[in-house]
Amino acid sequence: MEPTISRAFFAHVIIKLLQGPVYADEKLVWRDLQSWQTAIRDYFAKIGIVLLINEVDGFARIMQPEAEEHDENPLPRLMRKQTMNYETTLLSVILREMLEEFDIKSEGTKLFLTQKDIKERIELFYKEQTNKSKLWKDLSRPLNSLQNIGILKLTREDPVNKDNSQYEVKRILKSLVNNEKLEQIKNKLGAYVNTIQQQ
Repeated sequence: MEPTISRAFFAHVIIKLLQGPVYADEKLVWRDLQSWQTAIRDYFAKIGIVLLINEVDGFARIMQPEAEEHDENPLPRLMRKQTMNYETTLLSVILREMLEEFDIKSEGTKLFLTQKDIKERIELFYKEQTNKSKLWKDLSRPLNSLQNIGILKLTREDPVNKDNSQYEVKRILKSLVNNEKLEQIKNKLGAYVNTIQQQ
């Protein structure tokens, strides 16, 4: 009979982090994350994963660094890189800019946007009405993609008029799309838009 191994007191925090970002408004998990921070960090370090905690913006996530070139025995990827299409990338950039504007103009900590707010901002990138109509029809796809990776959280759903549905823009977006990356993406998107408009 194999000896029984007792479960770690912070096991639930480990599992939550493996599922995705943990936020400060998840009060019990956040409290235990802070209490067992060193043990949790050491646990992940043993399997080549880094624990990142942003106290200011109130979130924590895990990250797997890229393997070194000289590493003869690189670890398999735990987290697969997700490739975002044009619409989802554009939406990420727009939300990142709106979060930056919110931080400058508001004293609040949470940015809430309706689907109408998002549409009005995206509209600036589409001059042709046919492209706008297609975007409105397919907007649920990039919205769902960003919900799946924890950037957006649906806080109020209006099944009758989707424009009234409300989302919270999670602050982890600032970590995933920093200022340098934001400029790189904007330049790529600008080149893409110019190519489309010339066709």
